[in-house]
Order: sequence, then structure tokens, then C-alpha cells
Amino acid sequence: MPSNKHPTSSAEHENQLLLREAKKIATALGKMFAPSCEVVLHDLTHPEHAIIAMENSLSGRKIGDPATEMGLARIQDDQFPDVVQNYENHFPDGRPAKSTSIGLRNSQGEYVAALCLNLDISLFNTMQQVLSQLTAVNNHEAPLNESLKSWKLDDIRTEINHYAATLNTQPRALSSQQRQKLIRHLSDQGMLQLRGAATTAADTLGISRVSIYNALKGQ
Repeated sequence: MPSNKHPTSSAEHENQLLLREAKKIATALGKMFAPSCEVVLHDLTHPEHAIIAMENSLSGRKIGDPATEMGLARIQDDQFPDVVQNYENHFPDGRPAKSTSIGLRNSQGEYVAALCLNLDISLFNTMQQVLSQLTAVNNHEAPLNESLKSWKLDDIRTEINHYAATLNTQPRALSSQQRQKLIRHLSDQGMLQLRGAATTAADTLGISRVSIYNALKGQ
């Protein structure tokens, strides 16, 4: 006895297969980026009831709702871009969103579906403002240079030796001008405020402690 059902055409079968596979992608993306990203799959072959899958409904839409303006544009124009990425958008309550819309075509080049991602960036904007405030510094200069490092006398010797090495010489062979610059640097770093620092610096440079103090007075 012959069946009363009309056989599904190969094109319809292909479209159904494409939509079925796209649902898997929509579900996976929604769970990956929950709760900040709304993921919507539109069946463009039925624009009046286009939404067939949705994750994280941030816009308040639901399954069975119609296609958006972009979905309708794809239906009407097969030259419409396959991917419209990272464009500015807004949710109904005014929250800013960053959206991406991906058109899916069948083997005939016809748009069958659109996979859309709408990222709620309001939270990230707030976080950005908080981070900017936390990292902001006062433009006024501090009355002195402060180091948060706990210096040791060995650090003074290391710093002096490193400075001399950059000049291809030895600490005791530094010129008066070079020593003056080095001593100012040590002072700026807070190294010379250590107990015994002046003696350590003087011994390493082969000069007297008085020379250290005179260099500091000449700053």
C-alpha cells in the first residue's frame, strides 16, 4: 500500500542536517561562555519562527521568536556577508553588547541558518573602570624616591661592580664624574640609607667615606 507522506527532498534533508549540527555548536558555545554570552540559532527557512535554539537568553527572546533584521536581510540578499563580526549592539534594557552573526549556507549557496553571539560587555566595562581606578597614580611627584625593596650591603657591592662593568672598567678606576653619577644613583635607590652603606660603598670604590658624603651634598 503506497504511503501518503511526501518524501523529503534532498535539499530539505540537507537543510535539516545543517540545522541539527548547528544546534550542537550553539549549545556548546552557550555553555562555554555562560552566563555572559547569548547564543541564538535562527532557522532562516522559517523566518516568522526563526529561533530554534538559544543559550543564555540575555535579550529575553525565546524559542519560536522571529528572525532579526539581519536574518531577514540574509534571506533577501544572498550577497549578504557570511560573517558580520564584533559589531556594536544593545540588549532591550540598554546594556551594551558585542555581537557576531554567522550565516550558514547549504550546498546550493542558500542561507539556511544564522548563528549569533551577543556578548554582554557591561560587566567588563565596569571591571575596566575599576581596574583603571585601582591602577591610577597621583600625578604629583613624591617628595623623595621610595624603594620597596629591602636592600643589603652586598647589593651595594653588586650594583657598583655592575655599573663599572657597563663602562668596561673597575670600580676603583672610575672617574670622579662617573663616581658622582653612581653615588647619586645609589642614593636614589635608597641603598645609602642602610647602616654601614657609606663605608661599604667607599671601600668598594677605593675612596673615603667623606667623599661619599661630599658627593651626596653636591646633588
